[in-house]
Amino acid sequence: MKQKILVIDDDTGLLTLLRLGLEREGFSVLTAESGKEGLRQAYDARPDLIILDIMMPGMDGWLTCQRLRYVCDTPIIMLTARTGKEDVLKGLSLGADDFLTKPCSFDELKARIRTTLRRAGSNTQEDWRAVYDDGDLYIDIVGEKVARRGTPIHLTPTESRLLMYLVSQRERIVPHEELLVSVWGPKYAEEVGYLSVYIRYLRRKIEDDPANPRYVRTRWGVGYYFAGDGAFQTVPGNGDEVLD
Repeated sequence: MKQKILVIDDDTGLLTLLRLGLEREGFSVLTAESGKEGLRQAYDARPDLIILDIMMPGMDGWLTCQRLRYVCDTPIIMLTARTGKEDVLKGLSLGADDFLTKPCSFDELKARIRTTLRRAGSNTQEDWRAVYDDGDLYIDIVGEKVARRGTPIHLTPTESRLLMYLVSQRERIVPHEELLVSVWGPKYAEEVGYLSVYIRYLRRKIEDDPANPRYVRTRWGVGYYFAGDGAFQTVPGNGDEVLD
């Protein structure tokens, strides 16, 4: 069975070149011209690897990568004209597996793809996580929608990123530094004060008793973890329900 690659880039000419070249190499190739379309394609097709541009209108590659990482471990190669060291660090901190700058040779891209697929090992198509629901708290991880007992909860973008990352790592204690880098970026790795403030904000919105939290729990001196015991649901068919 052919391995599937999803290419997300707003450059239609590049999409065509990559599709033709990768198909000649024996891959099945899907393309998307925006981050939101790429997320839908990813839900539909469960690709084995994703090639992702950064500079796209609307939902850029940073946000697309982050949302993909909330729900799956599919390997991601960022292919972009951005070349700064900070860009590379940001991409890797958001969960990209490799970072390749444009222009690059097709041979180099092929080598990076095969190396990344080999490193990833077995297919992770069954590991997608989309919606958490325990009857009291509902969290649409990709759509970033939250409700308590059917009533929508408004979260700020930072509160949302923090909650979605914790939920995506359910029952794993996430160290302070990892949370700070994932939510705020590498420059904030030591800013533990940011974290404690936003954890407090988040608990006020999703917990019945913020002083004795059920969901967002603390491991003192280490980090935080999401302790909800509800079930994860994946999206059947396409991802319209989650992404709208």
